[in-house]
Amino acid sequence: MQQLKGSPTEGLFGATLGFFIGFAAVSLFGPTAHKFKEVMELTPVMVGLLVAMPSLSGSLLRIPFSAWVDTTGGRKPFFVLLILSIIGMAGLFLVIFFLYPARLSPGIYPLLLLLGLLSGCGIATFSVGISQVSYWFPQAKQGWALGAYAGIGNIAPGLFSFLLPLALSGWGLAGSYLAWLVFLVVGTGLYYVTGRNAWYFQLKAHGSDDEQAKAVAREHGQELFPAGTLIDSLKISARVWKNWALVAIYFTTFGGFIALTAWLPTYWTSYFGVATVTAGMLTALYSILASVIRVGGGSVADRIGGENTALLSLATMLVGALLMTVSGNFALSVIGEILMAVGMGVGNAAVFKLVPQEIPEAVGGAAGWVGGLGAFGGFVIPPIMGAFVRGQGNAGYATGFVVFIVLALVSLGLAYVLKQAHLARAKNPVGVH
Repeated sequence: MQQLKGSPTEGLFGATLGFFIGFAAVSLFGPTAHKFKEVMELTPVMVGLLVAMPSLSGSLLRIPFSAWVDTTGGRKPFFVLLILSIIGMAGLFLVIFFLYPARLSPGIYPLLLLLGLLSGCGIATFSVGISQVSYWFPQAKQGWALGAYAGIGNIAPGLFSFLLPLALSGWGLAGSYLAWLVFLVVGTGLYYVTGRNAWYFQLKAHGSDDEQAKAVAREHGQELFPAGTLIDSLKISARVWKNWALVAIYFTTFGGFIALTAWLPTYWTSYFGVATVTAGMLTALYSILASVIRVGGGSVADRIGGENTALLSLATMLVGALLMTVSGNFALSVIGEILMAVGMGVGNAAVFKLVPQEIPEAVGGAAGWVGGLGAFGGFVIPPIMGAFVRGQGNAGYATGFVVFIVLALVSLGLAYVLKQAHLARAKNPVGVH
């Protein structure tokens, strides 16, 4: 029998590194949107669509690619997504290098959308890594492991939201995108070296039959195993109603996180008139805080339960959204941003504590549905907020946050329903998911 490679810690490290590399593209157009807006004469809605494009591919591709993990492990899906992201970033660099600014006409806008779509493929590595890490760790440590994975990986967009304006001032637009492209290429190579599939998938790849692979993997401590094919995993998870409740909550917390990471640079520069570097720092504050606190949120969810953690986090997010909506004061808006970061970060951890708990028979498929459709909020929300600006002028930058008030209220109701279902199952353990 072949020598098994890696450990849960190594599996977590490799997946986290791969996600960090791929997720950097979420802040792709945020800090540079004003440059494209000025040169190409884009409307607020067109800017909103542009900053959201990486989130479209980054969300929808999570569904099939996460389910693919249930058949091959995470390495292949990771590589395909990272390579697609490199192609998109290379295209953006070439367009900017040869056309910006004099020849970057409005007719290039569709091409920018397409290249943004390709660059966002790396964001879809999130659900691939969720599945990859879930198969490495036992249920009792899922909250911590997935919180650490997602929390550290989520630092990427905040870090780049801060670094890109600094790079722009020193290297220019083309130089900044070239540096980003080099980062993706080097990072993909590093994932090739460090990425590891869980033991079951290693055994299957070397010819072991299903039962033998499961038996050996159990001896090494693996608890979760896939249900079958890619389609089976998606079908099984789709039949569990809690899967769809988690999709809706994640649309609010993580879709909202992606949306704000892309939207906040425009919000701070246009609504309060701050400098681009200051807007980048405020966006980095939001994004990095939401990411780092997700690590602790996973540990909290291990202790008090995913449902209770979700309720507390969504209430915090709601307060922050209310402040952002009604306040025209800079300091209060910063406080509102911080509260939203805390609420969304902890809420994200709570959701993925619940995924392997509620759909253990098809973690890959469930992670795909939740991560994919949930992250779709990152594509949907910015154009809606842009529509508020178009309809109300500058005041729309504040009133647009009413979107998050509505989402938080709906998600609170769903989290309460999940808690009641959990309590009912505790009283009647024979019940089905």
